[in-house]
Amino acid sequence: METYYNPKDLLKFEEIGKSSPELAKKFFDYYNAVFEEGELTEREKSLIALAVAHTIQCPYCIDAYTQGCLEKGSNVAEMTEAIHVATAIRGGASLVHGVQMRNVEERLSM
Repeated sequence: METYYNPKDLLKFEEIGKSSPELAKKFFDYYNAVFEEGELTEREKSLIALAVAHTIQCPYCIDAYTQGCLEKGSNVAEMTEAIHVATAIRGGASLVHGVQMRNVEERLSM
């Protein structure tokens, strides 16, 4: 079945700068610098990226960072735990906004 998402399109990401090469270069320079080893290891950064990819629901990122995590030595248990951390934060953020709903309800029910 055909879908909007085509895994082969991930390989075309570098082409995104064809119409604006200066901005693309700046983005890719920054992107590459972010993922260099620093206070966090490349492996840790890949796990963070995988968790964020699930939070923003980007199938291209999920593919790329799953592969990156595996290449950097992560296992499926670590990757799954990272996804659960992201899920807990995203779920908590949704729930805490329930306070906003309650505030509106209280104001309108007065």
